[in-house]
Amino acid sequence: MSDDERPDGRRPDDRRGGQPEPGSRRHGDPDERGRRRPMEKLGELLPKTARRLGLDEPLELAAAMTAWHRIVDQRVPEASGACRLTSLEKGVAIVETNAAIVAQEIRLRSPELLAALRSEVPIPIRQLRVTLRHV
Repeated sequence: MSDDERPDGRRPDDRRGGQPEPGSRRHGDPDERGRRRPMEKLGELLPKTARRLGLDEPLELAAAMTAWHRIVDQRVPEASGACRLTSLEKGVAIVETNAAIVAQEIRLRSPELLAALRSEVPIPIRQLRVTLRHV
């Protein structure tokens, strides 16, 4: 008998007659009173699950980073690839650049870029801080 077999010869993932293991329920299966739970969209479940697991902040940062990349590509294409949003700290979006000229352009256009970022992410962002990364 292998480590992953049960004494009755079945594997843990085997099911008898296609039925779930006793005590387990799948989404949409009847509850204790015989009622079915309504199906939920995956897009609605993920944020709830992330919040419950304490992953909402990293997901918000990832969404803001993606939005920033898209905004810079559209509005300041010459800065695309030369700057990136690195963090969100207490309502401040930190943008890192690798060239002084890019940092200056981002600072000059910060009201426009900040407004675009605010419109795309649900996080309250009040300020854009640009830092120059010395390579």
